[in-house]
Amino acid sequence: MAFLRTLVWFSALAFVLFRVGEGKDILVGGSEDAWKIPKNASDSLKQWARKHRFKVGDFLIFKYNGTADSVLQVTEENYESCNTSKPIKEYKKGNNTKVKLKKSGPFYCISGADGHCQKGQKLEVTVISEKHRPHDNPPAFSPKPAIAPAPEPAKTSPNKALAYKDGTFLALASLLGLAFAFTSV
Repeated sequence: MAFLRTLVWFSALAFVLFRVGEGKDILVGGSEDAWKIPKNASDSLKQWARKHRFKVGDFLIFKYNGTADSVLQVTEENYESCNTSKPIKEYKKGNNTKVKLKKSGPFYCISGADGHCQKGQKLEVTVISEKHRPHDNPPAFSPKPAIAPAPEPAKTSPNKALAYKDGTFLALASLLGLAFAFTSV
Protein backbone atom coordinates (compact mmCIF):
# COMPACT_ATOMS: atom_id res chain seq x y z
CA MET A 1 0.00 0.00 0.00
CA ALA A 2 2.82 2.42 0.86
CA PHE A 3 4.50 1.64 -2.45
CA LEU A 4 1.29 2.46 -4.34
CA ARG A 5 0.90 5.75 -2.48
CA THR A 6 4.51 6.70 -3.24
CA LEU A 7 4.04 5.78 -6.91
CA VAL A 8 0.93 7.96 -7.13
CA TRP A 9 2.75 10.93 -5.58
CA PHE A 10 5.76 10.54 -7.88
CA SER A 11 3.44 10.41 -10.89
CA ALA A 12 1.60 13.53 -9.74
CA LEU A 13 4.86 15.37 -9.12
CA ALA A 14 6.23 14.44 -12.56
CA PHE A 15 3.00 15.56 -14.23
CA VAL A 16 3.04 18.91 -12.40
CA LEU A 17 6.69 19.61 -13.12
CA PHE A 18 6.33 18.86 -16.82
CA ARG A 19 3.13 20.95 -17.14
CA VAL A 20 4.71 23.97 -15.40
CA GLY A 21 7.28 24.41 -18.18
CA GLU A 22 4.83 24.14 -21.07
CA GLY A 23 3.65 27.16 -22.97
CA LYS A 24 0.02 28.13 -23.40
CA ASP A 25 -2.07 27.75 -26.54
CA ILE A 26 -3.33 31.25 -27.43
CA LEU A 27 -6.12 31.58 -29.99
CA VAL A 28 -5.18 34.56 -32.18
CA GLY A 29 -7.70 37.36 -31.73
CA GLY A 30 -9.51 35.33 -29.07
CA SER A 31 -12.03 33.91 -31.55
CA GLU A 32 -12.32 31.33 -34.31
CA ASP A 33 -12.68 33.94 -37.07
CA ALA A 34 -10.12 36.56 -36.01
CA TRP A 35 -7.54 35.94 -38.77
CA LYS A 36 -9.30 38.14 -41.34
CA ILE A 37 -9.32 41.68 -42.68
CA PRO A 38 -10.44 43.87 -39.77
CA LYS A 39 -13.67 45.85 -40.13
CA ASN A 40 -12.06 48.89 -38.48
CA ALA A 41 -9.00 49.91 -36.44
CA SER A 42 -10.53 48.84 -33.12
CA ASP A 43 -11.19 45.39 -34.61
CA SER A 44 -7.52 44.90 -35.52
CA LEU A 45 -5.29 42.23 -34.06
CA LYS A 46 -2.94 45.01 -33.00
CA GLN A 47 -5.45 46.06 -30.34
CA TRP A 48 -5.89 42.46 -29.20
CA ALA A 49 -2.13 41.81 -29.00
CA ARG A 50 -1.54 44.89 -26.84
CA LYS A 51 -3.84 43.43 -24.18
CA HIS A 52 -2.02 40.09 -23.92
CA ARG A 53 1.34 38.82 -22.72
CA PHE A 54 3.18 36.29 -24.85
CA LYS A 55 6.01 34.20 -23.42
CA VAL A 56 8.70 32.04 -24.95
CA GLY A 57 7.19 28.57 -25.35
CA ASP A 58 3.62 29.79 -25.95
CA PHE A 59 1.81 28.76 -29.12
CA LEU A 60 -0.25 31.06 -31.35
CA ILE A 61 -3.25 29.22 -32.81
CA PHE A 62 -4.48 30.62 -36.14
CA LYS A 63 -7.91 29.55 -37.43
CA TYR A 64 -8.59 30.28 -41.11
CA ASN A 65 -9.57 28.72 -44.43
CA GLY A 66 -6.36 27.19 -45.80
CA THR A 67 -7.55 27.31 -49.40
CA ALA A 68 -8.16 31.07 -49.30
CA ASP A 69 -5.52 32.38 -46.88
CA SER A 70 -2.24 31.63 -45.12
CA VAL A 71 -0.03 32.97 -42.34
CA LEU A 72 3.43 34.28 -43.16
CA GLN A 73 6.02 34.85 -40.46
CA VAL A 74 8.06 37.82 -41.69
CA THR A 75 10.72 40.34 -40.71
CA GLU A 76 9.77 43.75 -39.33
CA GLU A 77 10.60 45.36 -42.68
CA ASN A 78 8.32 42.96 -44.58
CA TYR A 79 5.62 43.40 -41.93
CA GLU A 80 5.64 47.19 -42.39
CA SER A 81 5.66 46.98 -46.20
CA CYS A 82 3.34 43.92 -46.43
CA ASN A 83 5.92 42.11 -48.55
CA THR A 84 4.81 38.48 -48.97
CA SER A 85 7.66 37.41 -51.29
CA LYS A 86 10.28 36.42 -48.67
CA PRO A 87 8.62 34.95 -45.57
CA ILE A 88 10.70 33.46 -42.78
CA LYS A 89 8.11 30.70 -42.58
CA GLU A 90 4.84 30.04 -44.38
CA TYR A 91 1.82 28.29 -42.87
CA LYS A 92 -0.91 27.09 -45.28
CA LYS A 93 -2.58 24.35 -43.25
CA GLY A 94 -5.57 26.44 -42.28
CA ASN A 95 -8.09 25.76 -39.56
CA ASN A 96 -5.61 24.91 -36.79
CA THR A 97 -2.18 26.38 -37.51
CA LYS A 98 -0.03 26.22 -34.38
CA VAL A 99 3.02 28.50 -34.28
CA LYS A 100 5.51 28.21 -31.40
CA LEU A 101 7.06 31.39 -30.02
CA LYS A 102 10.67 30.21 -29.66
CA LYS A 103 12.54 33.35 -28.60
CA SER A 104 11.91 36.68 -26.93
CA GLY A 105 11.48 39.85 -28.93
CA PRO A 106 9.07 41.01 -31.64
CA PHE A 107 7.24 38.43 -33.76
CA TYR A 108 5.55 39.42 -37.02
CA CYS A 109 2.89 37.66 -39.10
CA ILE A 110 0.98 38.83 -42.16
CA SER A 111 -1.70 37.29 -44.34
CA GLY A 112 -0.47 35.54 -47.46
CA ALA A 113 -3.69 36.33 -49.34
CA ASP A 114 -3.29 39.02 -52.00
CA GLY A 115 -4.06 42.51 -50.60
CA HIS A 116 -5.12 41.35 -47.12
CA CYS A 117 -2.06 42.67 -45.28
CA GLN A 118 -2.48 46.12 -46.86
CA LYS A 119 -6.03 46.13 -45.43
CA GLY A 120 -4.75 45.37 -41.92
CA GLN A 121 -4.68 41.58 -41.67
CA LYS A 122 -1.44 41.26 -39.78
CA LEU A 123 -0.18 40.59 -36.28
CA GLU A 124 2.73 41.87 -34.22
CA VAL A 125 3.37 40.44 -30.78
CA THR A 126 6.15 41.03 -28.30
CA VAL A 127 7.40 37.80 -26.78
CA ILE A 128 8.92 37.99 -23.31
CA SER A 129 11.24 35.47 -21.73
CA GLU A 130 9.92 33.16 -19.03
CA LYS A 131 12.13 34.93 -16.49
CA HIS A 132 10.77 38.38 -17.34
CA ARG A 133 9.14 40.28 -14.50
CA PRO A 134 7.01 43.37 -15.17
CA HIS A 135 9.39 45.78 -13.42
CA ASP A 136 12.81 44.29 -14.29
CA ASN A 137 13.97 47.51 -15.96
CA PRO A 138 12.15 50.52 -14.56
CA PRO A 139 12.77 53.76 -16.45
CA ALA A 140 15.59 55.92 -15.10
CA PHE A 141 13.33 58.96 -15.00
CA SER A 142 9.59 58.95 -14.74
CA PRO A 143 7.93 62.37 -14.76
CA LYS A 144 5.31 63.02 -12.10
CA PRO A 145 1.76 63.03 -13.47
CA ALA A 146 -0.24 66.21 -13.00
CA ILE A 147 -3.08 64.23 -11.46
CA ALA A 148 -2.46 61.20 -9.29
CA PRO A 149 -3.66 58.04 -11.05
CA ALA A 150 -6.36 55.88 -9.50
CA PRO A 151 -5.02 52.88 -7.59
CA GLU A 152 -4.84 49.67 -9.59
CA PRO A 153 -7.33 46.95 -8.72
CA ALA A 154 -5.98 43.96 -6.83
CA LYS A 155 -4.38 41.48 -9.20
CA THR A 156 -5.56 38.39 -7.32
CA SER A 157 -8.95 37.47 -6.00
CA PRO A 158 -9.30 36.04 -2.48
CA ASN A 159 -9.75 32.58 -4.03
CA LYS A 160 -6.42 32.86 -5.80
CA ALA A 161 -4.37 34.21 -2.90
CA LEU A 162 -2.24 31.07 -2.78
CA ALA A 163 -1.97 30.55 -6.53
CA TYR A 164 1.63 31.27 -7.44
CA LYS A 165 2.82 31.95 -10.99
CA ASP A 166 3.18 28.95 -13.32
CA GLY A 167 1.68 26.39 -10.93
CA THR A 168 4.35 26.80 -8.27
CA PHE A 169 1.80 26.27 -5.50
CA LEU A 170 0.68 23.01 -7.06
CA ALA A 171 4.30 21.81 -7.36
CA LEU A 172 4.98 22.74 -3.71
CA ALA A 173 1.84 20.94 -2.56
CA SER A 174 2.93 17.85 -4.50
CA LEU A 175 6.34 17.95 -2.88
CA LEU A 176 4.76 18.22 0.57
CA GLY A 177 2.52 15.27 -0.23
CA LEU A 178 5.55 13.29 -1.40
CA ALA A 179 7.38 14.12 1.83
CA PHE A 180 4.31 12.99 3.81
CA ALA A 181 4.20 9.72 1.86
CA PHE A 182 7.84 8.97 2.71
CA THR A 183 7.51 9.86 6.39
CA SER A 184 4.43 7.69 6.88
CA VAL A 185 6.05 4.58 5.32
